[in-house]
Amino acid sequence: MNIEALENSLYELIVETSTNLPKDVRRAIRKAKAQENAGTRAAMSLATITQNIQMADEKVSPICQDTGLPTFKIKTPVGVNQLEISAAVKRAMVRATKDGKMRPNSVDSITGENSGDNLGEGLPVIKYEQWEKDDIDIRLILKGGGCENKNIQYSLPCELDGLGRAGRDLDGIRKCIMHSVYQAQGQGCSAGFIGVGIGGDRSSGYDLAKAQLFRSADDVNPNEDLRKLEEYVMDHANELGIGTMGFGGETTLLGCKVGVMHRIPASFFVSVAYNCWAFRRLGITVGAESGEIQEWLYQEGEKISFDENQAETPDEKPEVVRLTAPISEEQIRSLKVGDVVQIDGMMYTGRDAIHKYLSDNDSPVDLNGQVIYHCGPVMLKDEEGNWHVKAAGPTTSIREEPYQGDIMKRFGIRAVIGKGGMGPKTLKALEEHGGVYLNAIGGAAQYYADCIQGVEGVDLMQFGVPEAMWHLRVEGFTAVVTMDSHGNSLHKDVDQSSLEKLSRFKEKVFS
Repeated sequence: MNIEALENSLYELIVETSTNLPKDVRRAIRKAKAQENAGTRAAMSLATITQNIQMADEKVSPICQDTGLPTFKIKTPVGVNQLEISAAVKRAMVRATKDGKMRPNSVDSITGENSGDNLGEGLPVIKYEQWEKDDIDIRLILKGGGCENKNIQYSLPCELDGLGRAGRDLDGIRKCIMHSVYQAQGQGCSAGFIGVGIGGDRSSGYDLAKAQLFRSADDVNPNEDLRKLEEYVMDHANELGIGTMGFGGETTLLGCKVGVMHRIPASFFVSVAYNCWAFRRLGITVGAESGEIQEWLYQEGEKISFDENQAETPDEKPEVVRLTAPISEEQIRSLKVGDVVQIDGMMYTGRDAIHKYLSDNDSPVDLNGQVIYHCGPVMLKDEEGNWHVKAAGPTTSIREEPYQGDIMKRFGIRAVIGKGGMGPKTLKALEEHGGVYLNAIGGAAQYYADCIQGVEGVDLMQFGVPEAMWHLRVEGFTAVVTMDSHGNSLHKDVDQSSLEKLSRFKEKVFS
């Protein structure tokens, strides 16, 4: 095999997967956008999403800054050296990371040290099968942490909020799937896709669920029972009213694929792998001798191009409140849930490591009146030593719930930007301190990178590029107030209303 050519093919696969959504996913997003009501926060979000898809395509830059945990599924003919393929995968991954197409995401679980090149124990994940064909089939999925954290596994029988008892039958499985969509809310960057694995043990069930995400969004399940189940979920999950980013709306789920395997009598698992709208999954077939790409997979049909006319927001646009950091308490108190804001000035990134650090240490910068952005950007340094932002969308905020309220009070922070909302502790602190939570559009990493006018500095680089505190100068950074200083939370309201709607699906459907 020509190993150099194989490495180049793998590099191209990684770059395309990170920067260019496949055609079946684009079709699903276009359909969702057409169904949304004009002038709503959900419509604005979908317009931003389609604009972001087009920008990533044109710039050949990551669609989302969280390029996730890379999982390769590779089928090889008998006799092909899989060790050589694994080595080529790793070299291609290092190249793609160095070129800013992948964020360095591999962290030592004990020390917390970031390897910087996406390699480490067990990473990237590479799974092999042998088959009778003569070429090599290589498929890659980049699944980010926000949606990965919304995966869920049920052990039947069980009791489910809003749905009651789920038994060991097809109807119990139906209830689990509907509940999995409800529990994700907007934290997994809805509208999303789900893969479901029925049976197996705990580990094989999750493997089967993730394997369903490698199916085409347009395929039809050959198993009649599973086909009916998939259709039922797609017909009814969008009635929950969770909507894009959890803002409410007509589209919560873009795809549902279900697989089944045998189990032992004592165990009955239903495993659900949730994937965000930025469904980065592609594949190639490669010549076993040449190492060159023969065919791209998931690219059937017309490519949907979201040009400026298609991506623009509806004629009826929400009014925008302009804010310049540092922001006063009076300005914050004037905001209410549902307001759309645009921020100018400075903001400072802070994820898990930063929040833990600030809970025990002084801040390296004055944060009074400032904005913290829950973001782990993709960054590149030029030959002069200057940093440039390649992708900068929000990360899921709920992980910072133990720290956020205390840190805001301690340092005088007025606004927090993230995705998916936060809990009661933060909501109480916003009311007491005079703060606000702003929900940015998850996955829109190019849209927000375009708002960043410059990198003014960086602190705490010992935590690695994604976890460092980046000082970003922004202009026109758009987000929605979803938790205000008056005790109101859109996330709490949508959770309660969607739970009420979920209860409508309590009665038996499949006998």
